[in-house]
Amino acid sequence: MTGKNDRKGAIKKLKLLTYNSKSNVDTFREKLDANYKTVFLPNNVERNEYKYGNTDCDILVPEIYSSNRIMIYIHGGCFSGGSRVAYRSFCSSLATKCFCRVVVPEFRLSPAFPYPAAIEDIQNVFRAVFTEEQVSASLNTQKGEKTLMPEIIIAADGSGASIACALLFNLRERYRNCIKHIVFFSPWLDLSENSKLITTKKLSDEVLSSDILRKSASDYTFSSNTNIPYVSPLLAEDEQLTSFPPTFIQMGEKEILLENARAFCERLKSLGNKCELDIWPDMMFMFQMADEYLHESHLALDKVGKIITEDSAGDEAVKIENQPKLVSSLSSEA
Repeated sequence: MTGKNDRKGAIKKLKLLTYNSKSNVDTFREKLDANYKTVFLPNNVERNEYKYGNTDCDILVPEIYSSNRIMIYIHGGCFSGGSRVAYRSFCSSLATKCFCRVVVPEFRLSPAFPYPAAIEDIQNVFRAVFTEEQVSASLNTQKGEKTLMPEIIIAADGSGASIACALLFNLRERYRNCIKHIVFFSPWLDLSENSKLITTKKLSDEVLSSDILRKSASDYTFSSNTNIPYVSPLLAEDEQLTSFPPTFIQMGEKEILLENARAFCERLKSLGNKCELDIWPDMMFMFQMADEYLHESHLALDKVGKIITEDSAGDEAVKIENQPKLVSSLSSEA
């Protein structure tokens, strides 16, 4: 990689994450996987396959990680694409930066499996991860010591953020209390019939357009469902957003999604929650996934890692006090 950004190369690659009214879903998925897959994972990250809640998942394990911290990553792809293959490299970088294991579920995709199939899969994955982490923590606690509760991070990008919010809205308090951070990259927060993103036909940025959002939403669910919080989180009731986990939203300055992200962040803060909106000047939708073209991609993930490991959101209970453990295998924890 040279010192100069290749903006055109980045945009060309990032457009592969999107699916419009002229796209063929099979071709879309094939191109996305082909262009984002990697033979070797970065930073010596180890990959294991595991089934959580009857859903196949990748578990990405960095060389050093905090033993009670685990991230569930809900990938984007316009509800109709994206996979473990496409997201392995990006999520491996996240695992290294955040010193944690990352679970990447292969949830069901639209249009063959419309709403709420993906949400059901992610709910089952979350409950299985939560249960296994609790059991593991109990088994690894010495007699007389206090058992460390699992520190779960929910991360998502694009359409995955809608699915992630639906998961949170459905969780009971005992589950939600173990979610220490939410990390959203360029989240889709309002796909409702009255959303400006849907109704303004020529609205676009360098990567996204209103056509992409309309097509994705129509394949995902009926138009009437787009007005509910489980599809459009910006429309959530106050009670659904109360006691929301500390949230970090990272996106580019040039995104058509930015106005909704600002509104969502302000709603969270108005209800007493912690939320930081991290806007990168001159950057586009999901610039973090074009690291071979953009220097900012690396810096942005560095910042996410700092937020997680140093807990800049301000919850002292999740500061790392024990040094992360060096591991070479997941077999004792899976």
